[in-house]
Amino acid sequence: MKYVFLLTLLMVVAAGGVMGAVVVVRWSDNMTQTPRIVPGERVFTMPAGIVPRGGDLILPKEQRDVAAKQPNPIKASGASVTVGRERFQTFCVPCHGPEAKGGTTGLVATKFIPTPDLTNAELQKQRTDGYWHSYIVAGGAVMPAYGEALASEEAWHIVNYLRALAQR
Repeated sequence: MKYVFLLTLLMVVAAGGVMGAVVVVRWSDNMTQTPRIVPGERVFTMPAGIVPRGGDLILPKEQRDVAAKQPNPIKASGASVTVGRERFQTFCVPCHGPEAKGGTTGLVATKFIPTPDLTNAELQKQRTDGYWHSYIVAGGAVMPAYGEALASEEAWHIVNYLRALAQR
């Protein structure tokens, strides 16, 4: 009787061990098999030429030269610069810093590649408004795309704000 009890106990422990191993394998393997979803990144590709309702066509970063030729439809006014400053505070300060001086002035920038000084007049002369708008909306080499978080009009306001910073 004693051996039957030990054999039964051994079988129960073995079954529990196998079930525990299955849970561990499924738990650790499941994380590698599920799709990764990153905020600000499209989960599926949009068909070519699609424009959201009330929006503008967002050119991908591979077509930055075409986007750079777009003129700024919003005049640089005090109201536009104010809206641009507010959006800059929300979306850009974590990396570019509160004064847009770049480097590692932003809280997030200390962990990544230092950002450029957006107040640099030479840098501003090299880029068109359309280029900056495209960079904000479609993203860049390290910078994430904000096209889904910002309206195109808001991105143009940020461009006006950056131009105002460079003039100071």
